[in-house]
Amino acid sequence: MALRGPAGLGPGSRGPLDEAVAAAEGREAPALVAAGATLEDDEEDDGRGRGLLRWDGFSAWLHCVCVVGFDLELGQAVEVIYPQHSKLTDKEKTNICYLSFPDSNSGCLGDTQFCFRFRQSSGRKVSLHCLLDQFDKDLPVYLKKDPAYFYGYVYFRQVRDKTLKRGYFQKSLVLISKLPYIHFFHTVLKQIAPEYFEKNEPYLEAACNDVDRWPAPVPGKTLHLPIMGVVMKVRIPTCYDKPGTTQIVQLTQQVDSHISVILPTVHEVDLFRCFCPVFLHSQMLWELVLLGEPIVVMAPSPSESSETVLALVNCISPLKYFSDFRPYFTIHDSEFKEYTTRTQAPPSVILGVTNPFFAKTLQHWPHIIRIGDLKPAGEIPKQVKVKKLKNLKTLDSKPGVYTSYKPYLNRDEEIIKQLQKERYVASLMPLQKSISPWKSPPQLRQFLPEEFMKTLEKTGPQLTSRIKGDWIGLYRHFLKSPNFDGWFKTRRKEMTQKLEALHLEALCEEDLLLWIQKHTEVEIVDLVLKLKNKLLQADREHLPVKPDTMEKLRTHIDAIILALPEDLQGILFKTGMT
Repeated sequence: MALRGPAGLGPGSRGPLDEAVAAAEGREAPALVAAGATLEDDEEDDGRGRGLLRWDGFSAWLHCVCVVGFDLELGQAVEVIYPQHSKLTDKEKTNICYLSFPDSNSGCLGDTQFCFRFRQSSGRKVSLHCLLDQFDKDLPVYLKKDPAYFYGYVYFRQVRDKTLKRGYFQKSLVLISKLPYIHFFHTVLKQIAPEYFEKNEPYLEAACNDVDRWPAPVPGKTLHLPIMGVVMKVRIPTCYDKPGTTQIVQLTQQVDSHISVILPTVHEVDLFRCFCPVFLHSQMLWELVLLGEPIVVMAPSPSESSETVLALVNCISPLKYFSDFRPYFTIHDSEFKEYTTRTQAPPSVILGVTNPFFAKTLQHWPHIIRIGDLKPAGEIPKQVKVKKLKNLKTLDSKPGVYTSYKPYLNRDEEIIKQLQKERYVASLMPLQKSISPWKSPPQLRQFLPEEFMKTLEKTGPQLTSRIKGDWIGLYRHFLKSPNFDGWFKTRRKEMTQKLEALHLEALCEEDLLLWIQKHTEVEIVDLVLKLKNKLLQADREHLPVKPDTMEKLRTHIDAIILALPEDLQGILFKTGMT
């Protein structure tokens, strides 16, 4: 029997964006049901006509919530998917099942939190997330959604229970999302999971209704997010924020009495805690991640595994890590064969594993980090050593960094955060004076690696950095890595969009009414159609154009149309949007 939420639990007030999303989505909120259960036909038909709860607010943050339990006959199984309309393929469900439980050898008693990431099945239909992509343009590049992957945020509980045949209660509450807001979603789970395990589905349904009332995840705004009696205060970073700073004020003169939790970050993990056992080698690890080298993290539990992998990915911020990474990876993963084959070189990926089987399966990988239990904050663990790969022979090998890699740079106390390569890439941009309103926007110059390498001799970091070493060699290697390729494509897109925006601004500054006096009717109609296409492009691609520029161009278009014969006016006003 499906559980229905109270009538009063509908979405709260919406802003203009939320209304637009709701209208575009146009779907009803289904009931919370056990996986595999169905509604009766007449109930389903009636629901579409009446318009139940609308889940646009929920879908802006989460794809769905899953409850994964252990069945003696089936093993791990998805018991609940909420809301019911959330689509998961069988392959995705299988991945969620295995990734939501620690390996049996981990011995995780009590409550455990961790994160995983899995590949979205091909052929999935466009979802609500695409309607919210306009937020992505204001996000730092490392927080932009990857359309090909889901994140899973897990709260796993395993406690003794003599009433169960297996002798243990084992269950995971899992949040599935496109958003890489690790710290935020772990905090949400801490608030709701313990009580969910006591109160079950009605509590979960109420919590999801709270999420559905949240405002959209707009970067740069301070958001107040209530959930089950707790109010969280968060701010999602923007690409305009100064790196290394947090914009949210934790201590103010006037304390908000209704705020329960203030999060200084939505995405960051504790880098120092994760890197503590390998702190002396953090600069070498930074190089390996920067260059997109294949890395395996072998850890005692999914918590240590996922935290360490996420710390590695974050350590090159504000650059984005463009290769694949799996905070927790199991032998049941659908990509297991693809990533463990010996018929080709290991791919550019960072894997976090806990199963001892991987010590043998992945021993041919060039870089393996073996860590022990992470210590609580404040405790300094014994530093592991760099060891040769041939020493990784047994399943009980000691913690260490197993690699033959020789770093390009000498070790320094500071971890470098960014390569200084913006100067050359910026020079590929054509001068603004070369932009003519009557010609197509000029093309960016081609990136030439050798030309760039020559600029390093006079402007490279080796001239100013106290860190000595083979900077030129590091750059050469980096230019061949997936991280440079991804960074450059992103940068090139930004610069191309900037050129399009400058071209629009140049058009707005022209006296178009004077221009039409010197041209034929056919040429004027062609101009109107091109200007309308420019407006559509600016809206579709979220070009960095000022609102008054767009309004000015619309005014120009209307004025040009009104200067034409009436029969053409009617046609052109109906064509596209002005």
